Amino acid sequence: MDRDDEKLTAHRGLATWGEKLVPLGRFHEATAHAGRVLDGADRERERRAFAARRPDSTTVEGPYTRVAVFGGVYNNHCALEALLQAVRDDAVEAVYCLGDLGGFGPSPERVRPLLEQGGVLAIQGNYEESLAAGHDDCNCGYTDPRDNHFAEISYSYTAARTSAEFKRWMGDLPPRRRVWVGNREFLLVHGSPRRVNEFLFASTSPDPFLEVLLDQEGADGLLFTHTGLHWHRRLPSGRDAINAGVIGRPANDGRTSVWYTLIEASGDDVSITLKPLDYDYQKLIIEMRAEELPEEFIETIATGWWTTCLEILPAKERALSRY
Repeated sequence: MDRDDEKLTAHRGLATWGEKLVPLGRFHEATAHAGRVLDGADRERERRAFAARRPDSTTVEGPYTRVAVFGGVYNNHCALEALLQAVRDDAVEAVYCLGDLGGFGPSPERVRPLLEQGGVLAIQGNYEESLAAGHDDCNCGYTDPRDNHFAEISYSYTAARTSAEFKRWMGDLPPRRRVWVGNREFLLVHGSPRRVNEFLFASTSPDPFLEVLLDQEGADGLLFTHTGLHWHRRLPSGRDAINAGVIGRPANDGRTSVWYTLIEASGDDVSITLKPLDYDYQKLIIEMRAEELPEEFIETIATGWWTTCLEILPAKERALSRY
């Protein structure tokens, strides 16, 4: 058995049930007696009702021919500066941020001026929701004690160093946006259309599930973040599901670069490019040490490998990790 197989095996035997991990046998026992048995016509009627478009008064912005989208700044103002220069070079018409401005990095107050200078159009992530509401935790959605331990450290640091005025500004951000690129309408959310802290990993988001989300939202594409891992899939319907990536920390791939997404109209279609972004991570590390942030956070920035928030990863994503 190779190293990757060992990691996959280590995660077998547990199932995600709401916010908990439970033994797989218990999950099977509970689900065996759940739900209803419907005949063909009733089943189709229920399916159509479930997939029917939900009301949404969100204004559709655009149309644009080229936009950039990113998530998870995590206080990384060094990467945000580099991002703003990169999207100027990309000649985009609009720049969108999918939330989570705070997190692992230093000096949260340095983020907002950059967002304003770059004309970045942001939505709320779970961090902005929690900070604006004065909550004691980030509502990140972790289930493991170690993940929650480090989430508490980064959230407490950010909350203590974020001004009341900045928090009010966060509270005024919308929870979602819609944007036209070419002739396609994209819905922008933080976690998922269902929940701000839902994790949509590539390995645990099957096509039928994503198609239903897009049916319910009446969108041609879905842009989200929250997991920290970028991915894109063209669905059987021709629509797109895109995790736009984060610029606050690397993507657990052994590279120090971070990621954002470029969407460009191309005839009746769109081209979607997930782009790596290099920045002055050594400068960030110096600032993190000066702020006495945990060495675990610094190691991730320096090596590209996650040292925290690992337990939430599904088996396939965890198998690609160093730790």
